[in-house]
Amino acid sequence: MEESKINELLQRIDQLLNVLKMVVTDLTEISKDLKAMRPATAAPSEGPSDLNRVQNAFPPELKALLRFEEADDFVIVKPRRFLGSENFAKIASIIRDVGGEYISAGRESHFRVKKKA
Repeated sequence: MEESKINELLQRIDQLLNVLKMVVTDLTEISKDLKAMRPATAAPSEGPSDLNRVQNAFPPELKALLRFEEADDFVIVKPRRFLGSENFAKIASIIRDVGGEYISAGRESHFRVKKKA
């Protein structure tokens, strides 16, 4: 009896996780579309700094997993701890959206986003 209740609860959790994944996908697409529709700013100096621009692209729960640093030509984004495949995929997608890339370098692996000129 108890085993079947546990299995039922596990199935419900799996269903909810699938729904949440679909919501995240939909929200990501909507966000991309809205960003593309936003009018260009008059002058680049009026916008946020490159570091703030990259940080602001992340929701709080992902931002808390990352460390942001400014280098000469790039904003460097490094994980504070192991991200797991799902968080890594979400972060990589956001980095691509802001024009960045992943640099695979073993323990020194990181994401980087070129600063605007």
